[in-house]
Amino acid sequence: MKIRAFVDEHFRHFNAGELQRASASLTDLLHGEGKLFLTLAGAMSTAEIGRSLAEMIRQGHVAAISCTGANLEEDLFKLVAGEHYVDLPHYADLGPADEALLLEQHLNRVTDTCIPEEEAIRHIEDHLMALWTTASRELTTLLPHQFLYDLLLSDKLEAVNSDAAQHSWLMEAAKANLPLYVPGWEDSTLGNIFAARCSQGLVNPDIIASGTQYMLHLIAFYKNQTSPLAFLQSGGGIAGDFPICVVPLLHQDLEDIVPLWSWFAQITDATASYGGYSGAPPNEKITWGKLAVETPKFNINSDATIVLPLLFGYVLDL
Repeated sequence: MKIRAFVDEHFRHFNAGELQRASASLTDLLHGEGKLFLTLAGAMSTAEIGRSLAEMIRQGHVAAISCTGANLEEDLFKLVAGEHYVDLPHYADLGPADEALLLEQHLNRVTDTCIPEEEAIRHIEDHLMALWTTASRELTTLLPHQFLYDLLLSDKLEAVNSDAAQHSWLMEAAKANLPLYVPGWEDSTLGNIFAARCSQGLVNPDIIASGTQYMLHLIAFYKNQTSPLAFLQSGGGIAGDFPICVVPLLHQDLEDIVPLWSWFAQITDATASYGGYSGAPPNEKITWGKLAVETPKFNINSDATIVLPLLFGYVLDL
């Protein structure tokens, strides 16, 4: 049984029913004239969301992605060093001494898997330092993800396993020159490394364009859209809050006339009672001028590592 048929048959009520309704609605939009604007918070790249997201990009369903700096870099880390990752299926049993041992082994734990510092992080740093140094010398300014696009599309990386490349959403995004938005990129491993090298005087901080430049690009992107845009928010935080604000920015600050987001769904375990934006239900966004009363809205209170692959599999009818 394919995923779509399985979900339609078994996912009928509660969060499962909400997932089915959101999946069917999004499929109708994307198989019409619509496109998907996706946001990624949490460790979705380390969770290997590329195994389904890469195909979504290849099929032309994705218009743009907003993600944290961690999701941007961790797909690349997995691409070049996946064979060196260490799985920890019994991570819940680890004690402080176990964690200290992982630190000594230069294994950076993300729940049940470890990113190897030398093979992944430092390996990519070496390549990026070459790009950052050239940009500093030539006074070139790029957005953070554009340096990674340039690296992926060059011949600088050693031969990458074809299976790993097939499951890299960042590789597919680079091939398609997909618009990416990475607000707060400094809050990432590579962002930290860049700041350290700037502090040492090795590279020029001006070569990395700011979050304001990302917003300016997003303004132009949104104004130029001719297809309905579905906004799918996986998790919360800045990855989702940053791009959804472009509509009220255009309406209220620029007094421009643009359509609201055409569709909205959020996958989250946060609740509204704590007062956080990540738990804000879709209807609250009406008060901010982001969604309309009639906008299709879905709120799936569940684990994005489970829900997102099912939703993409439903759209792709895998």
